[in-house]
Amino acid sequence: MKTKIVVIVVVVIILVVLLSFATLLMNQSQQIAQNAGQGLSSMNYGKMESASYLGYSVGGAKDIENFRENIENGYFPISTDVTYNGIFYDYMFDTGMLDENRTGDEPLFFPSYSTAISKDPVSSKNEYYLTVGLNSNIKEDFQRKKLNLLVLLDISGSMGSSFSSYYYDNPFANGGISESKMKLANKAVCTLIDQLKPDDCFGLVTFDSEAKTLQTIKQVSDLNLSNLKNNIMEITDRGGTNFSAGYIEATAAFKNFQNANKDEYENRIIIITDAMPNYGETGSNSLLKMVDNNATSGIYTTFIGVGVDFNTKLIEEITDVKGANYYSVHNNEEFQKRMGEEFEFMVTPLVFDLSLDVDSKDYSIEAIYGSDSANAKNGNIMKVNTLFPSKSEGGEVKGGVILLKVTPKGNKENGELKLTVSFKDRNNKSYKDEQSVSFKETEEEYYDNTGIRKAIVLVRYVNVLKNWILYERSNNKDFLILPVSGIIDGYKYDESFIILKLGEHERTSVPLSVSKEYKEIFTDLKSYIEKENEELKDDTFDKEYKVLDLLVEYDSSKPVENEKRFDY
Repeated sequence: MKTKIVVIVVVVIILVVLLSFATLLMNQSQQIAQNAGQGLSSMNYGKMESASYLGYSVGGAKDIENFRENIENGYFPISTDVTYNGIFYDYMFDTGMLDENRTGDEPLFFPSYSTAISKDPVSSKNEYYLTVGLNSNIKEDFQRKKLNLLVLLDISGSMGSSFSSYYYDNPFANGGISESKMKLANKAVCTLIDQLKPDDCFGLVTFDSEAKTLQTIKQVSDLNLSNLKNNIMEITDRGGTNFSAGYIEATAAFKNFQNANKDEYENRIIIITDAMPNYGETGSNSLLKMVDNNATSGIYTTFIGVGVDFNTKLIEEITDVKGANYYSVHNNEEFQKRMGEEFEFMVTPLVFDLSLDVDSKDYSIEAIYGSDSANAKNGNIMKVNTLFPSKSEGGEVKGGVILLKVTPKGNKENGELKLTVSFKDRNNKSYKDEQSVSFKETEEEYYDNTGIRKAIVLVRYVNVLKNWILYERSNNKDFLILPVSGIIDGYKYDESFIILKLGEHERTSVPLSVSKEYKEIFTDLKSYIEKENEELKDDTFDKEYKVLDLLVEYDSSKPVENEKRFDY
C-alpha cells in the first residue's frame, strides 16, 4: 500500500513538473515570437503583465522641424513644411482608452473614439470633432525584427552647403563650410549604424550625378564598423542629384533579400537627402511609382531630410505609400536622441490600408487631420496608409490620434455615428471593428478628454500657419541671375551674368515677411493657445510660442543675417 502511495506521489510530482515546464516553454515561445515580430496579428499581447501598452502613429511626416528652422533663419517656409501628422508626432495624446477597460482580446490595432463640441475662437460657433485613438495590444517591451537596411546617401553638390542656408541662393560659393549638410549626413549614417544589431544587415549606396555602391548588404557582425564609419566620415559632396539612379541602385541591392522571411526580417531603404533632384527621372509621379513598387515588394522607404532647403513638397508626395515616413535633421545631437528612442519604431510598420467609414444620417465628415495619405478623405471614408508603433507614457501616446471634423446634417446635432474600421496586417490579413458614437446632447462646449482638446488646438494653429503662407508667400523664382566667375559649362550667360534655370524641385529662399494683419492674428492665436494650455498643461507648446513670438516680432526691414545668403 505504501509503495502504491509513493508511486502515485512521484507520478503527481512528475506531472506537475512537466506541466510547469510546458507552461514555461509556451511563455518563452510567445515572448520570442513577439521579439521577432512573428504573428503580430494573432498573438494576444494584451494578457502579458510586464509592461504598459504601446500605441500607434501614422506614417508620412514625423515632425515639422523644417518649418521651425526656416522661421528661425529668416526664411519663408512652404506649406508642406508644416503638416498635421508632423506636428501631432511632437505631442502626447490621451487616446480615450483606459487600460482597465481592455479585455485582453483586442486585435493588433483597435480604435477608441472621443468627441468634442468646441467653439471656434473667432466666430464662437460650435464645431463638432471626433478623434480616432490609435491603440495597440503590443506591450512596450516590443522588439523589432531583424533588419536588412540600405542607406542611400545624397552626395550631390547641394549637400555641401550649410544646413541653415539655401544652396541655390549661391550655388557657386559653398566651399569651406564647417557645418555642411554633407557632414551632418555623414554623422547621421554613423548614428544609424549604431542602432543595428549583429544579426542585422547593412549596405550603403551614394548618389550624385550617378549612383555607386560603397557597401553591399552584409550582416553587421561581418563588417569592420570602425573602418566603415571612418570611410563614411570622409565622404564629400560633388556633382548633380540623380535620385532615380540612386534609388534604382539601392533597390537592386535587395536582389538576394527579396525572399527573406517577412516574419523574421524587415527590408528598408533610408534615404538621407535634401531632396532636390535635377538629373535622371525627376518627376514626382515617376519617383512615387518607384517607392510604391518597392513597398509592394516589402521594401519600405524612410526619408531623412537635411537642411532648411529640404524639399518637403516632393517628399510629402512620394511618401504617400504604405510603410513610408520622413523626418528632418538640423543638428546631430537631436538626431542621435531621436534614433536612440525611436529607431525600433521608425523601421517597423505594422498596420496597413486603414479605413474608417462613417455611416450616419445626422453627420458627415468635413475634414480629416493627421492622416499620411494625400487622399485621406473619400466621401465619408477616412484613409490611412500606415501605422507605426509609438511610445506611450502616463496613459498618453505620441502622435496617437487622428482628428475628424464633422458637420451636422440639417438641424440635427445630437444623432449617432456608426463607425467601421478595417485594416490589414503585414501578412495581408484583414480585420474589422464596428462601434457607435454619439455627441452629448448639449449646446455647451465640452471635451471628452485632453487628447481631443489638444488635437483641436494644434489643428487650428496649423490652419492659421497654412493660411498665412498661402496669403503672403510669393511664388518661388524658377531662375537665378548670378555674377559670372569664370566660364561655367552648361549655363547660358549674357555678358557679366549667368542665367541659371532651376529644376522643379530646387528651392531658393524667400525672405520671411509678416504683414501687420497677421502679426495681430498671431498675437491672438498665441493668447488662444495659452488659454487652452491652462487646461492641457503641456510644456511642448513652448515650441509654438517661440515660433509665434518670432513671427510677431519679425522686422522685415532687418532680415536675419546668414553668412551664405546671397543678396542679388
